[in-house]
Amino acid sequence: MQIAIVLFDRFTALDAVGPYETLGRLPDAETVFVAEEAGPVRNDGGNLALVADRTLADVPRPDILVVPGGPGQASQMENAALLDWLRTVDATSIWTTSVCTGSLLLAAAGLLEGRRATSHWLALDHLKQFGAEPTAERVVTDGKYVTAAGVSSGIDMGLTLLGRIAGDEHAQAVQLLTEYDPQPPYDAGSPQKAPAHLVEEIRSRSRFLLT
Repeated sequence: MQIAIVLFDRFTALDAVGPYETLGRLPDAETVFVAEEAGPVRNDGGNLALVADRTLADVPRPDILVVPGGPGQASQMENAALLDWLRTVDATSIWTTSVCTGSLLLAAAGLLEGRRATSHWLALDHLKQFGAEPTAERVVTDGKYVTAAGVSSGIDMGLTLLGRIAGDEHAQAVQLLTEYDPQPPYDAGSPQKAPAHLVEEIRSRSRFLLT
């Protein structure tokens, strides 16, 4: 089984690395990082790079597709090369997944029309523009499409899908090995829980744009 994780300039690192560290532990699976051009791809801070060993053209039929988000997603919304590739590989994929605003790229490719999906809370409502049904859940499964909310939820998505494919015990073993046992010092991880003024402050200076 081949897992393809897409990279683009200014992606959010944890969006890609979370699924890599969880879903990437699927038995006998090959995980590949892909981009329009092979080579290092910089994250949204510009201070970290992951290496895409293969181009989009090199990976025509992955079994599992993972699309991360990040500030760079906005400039990819009309990237014909990427959107065409997403449509092409989705035609044969077993699972098509996303983390954070990666769901907007799937939506822009026409893959989420009429489906329930999630995204980062700042971007959630924009899914409606592409005919998707925004759902404020951490991980949403609709058919073969699995979308995760913001950034850290990619870990949950990876474990969720790992359990579906390899069984609950294997997923539990991976959770234990990675010691994924969240005990955050604050209960402010969603706009429903965070102080209202903080939510509004972040919303007011959000970089989020569709294009």
